[in-house]
Amino acid sequence: MSTFPWLKGHGTENDFVLLPDPDGSVHGELDASVVRFLCDRHAGLGADGVLRVIEGSKQAYVEDGGDWFMDYRNADGSIAEMCGNGVRVFVRYLAEAGLVGDKPVRVGTRAGVKEVVLNDDGTITVDMGAPALPGPAGIVVEANGHQWPALHVDMGNPHAVAFVDSLDEPGNLCDQPSWSPANAFPHGVNIEFVVRKGPNEVAMRVHERGSGETRSCGTGTCAVAVAATRAAHQAPPVMYSVVVPGGSVTVNWREDNHLELTGPAVIHARGDFDRSWLPA
Repeated sequence: MSTFPWLKGHGTENDFVLLPDPDGSVHGELDASVVRFLCDRHAGLGADGVLRVIEGSKQAYVEDGGDWFMDYRNADGSIAEMCGNGVRVFVRYLAEAGLVGDKPVRVGTRAGVKEVVLNDDGTITVDMGAPALPGPAGIVVEANGHQWPALHVDMGNPHAVAFVDSLDEPGNLCDQPSWSPANAFPHGVNIEFVVRKGPNEVAMRVHERGSGETRSCGTGTCAVAVAATRAAHQAPPVMYSVVVPGGSVTVNWREDNHLELTGPAVIHARGDFDRSWLPA
């Protein structure tokens, strides 16, 4: 096949290239160099990551692929377990393509199956599962010459959440902030910097491993809600509004310990890509 279809979408301006590949035959084992090229904002289509859309029964990555499997890759081509904004964009595409109905959609990911619901107001809600707080204690993150204590929250992928006095303090987040102890995150980590805006409302910036600073991070907003709840000596059930550079989302920490992420998702471009355009 000399061409392949693509779409672009975003959730609170965390943007993705989607590659429809129902039976997994179009792209085979998705090459990291192809992902990097597609995500390049100057030479490619430009995105924070790539979402390949595969029927759950046709993928070979996990035991339970759900109704549809989200094969997610970071902008640098590396594999990521889960993406809270990406899964909403993923289901928006499925709905607009007529591939799912009104019932909740079971989306397979490398962090397990996530149940996703399309709401009447146009937003999409994802059951993100239960958070884990694996430690170790004493994590410190550093950026722009400053250091802050951070909480390790695992949402299927690792996060280090640090509260700051101002979101300007971390400076330029294009480069990965450092952390200690060095072995706390052997596979890298997403780092969130957070300020409290009011009761049950916070704002954040994020550096995502493999992508740099992004306008939003869905799993990151959940990690931040967990950290904010603990810092305020609250307990589930509790709901937080999380403001990101690309908009805002709501995180509901339910009594059963699951986190629900609700926010917008849109598809805003589509086309066909000629394989001859890919670099040699």
